[in-house]
Amino acid sequence: METQKNNPGHGVKLVDMLKELEKYYGWEHMAYKIPIGCFKNNPSIGSSLTFLRRTGWAKNEVQELYKKMKQSQQ
Repeated sequence: METQKNNPGHGVKLVDMLKELEKYYGWEHMAYKIPIGCFKNNPSIGSSLTFLRRTGWAKNEVQELYKKMKQSQQ
């Protein structure tokens, strides 16, 4: 799959993305970058997963933020 070769999110579970993002940015900065309630109000991995699995645009935003984070770490 050549199209996925440069995609740091390929094969990474959403839960693992969230854990890495939270560790790297923290909930407050994640809420600044992606202003959604599950990052702002009593944030947790569980509540975020529930919301993101039902909300495609927000899940895409998280995946893009994850890619940017990984690219900045290279």
